[in-house]
Amino acid sequence: MNKPDLDTIELVRLMVDKFYTKVRKDELLAPIFEERIGDHWKEHLEKMYKFWQTILHDEHTYYGSPFPPHANMPVEQKHFDRWLELFNQNLNELFEGPLKEEASWRAQKMAQMFMYKIEYLRNQ
Repeated sequence: MNKPDLDTIELVRLMVDKFYTKVRKDELLAPIFEERIGDHWKEHLEKMYKFWQTILHDEHTYYGSPFPPHANMPVEQKHFDRWLELFNQNLNELFEGPLKEEASWRAQKMAQMFMYKIEYLRNQ
């Protein structure tokens, strides 16, 4: 059975919603996200829809810098590894195609960059 690719905003929303459902249930990640986001999940999800729409569809709906909100988070490599594991698990369950592969690649590069920047800031 063929799975869809991430070629519509509705499918991007599905990806984001299902991913954060996993995150909110995850023993390692849920406490960090809940502490940061609190009762503002709707706003966070809207921002993530726009972020991934901008990345995958080249439709500039997200304006901002994704790193600063993460700069002072109490995270280590294991958190980024788990985030990527859940992200890719979610993608593989729901999608196939070049945009799915692009999302996976972008997430990996973003996680690497964020961890490098966080480590750099901690060692200043």
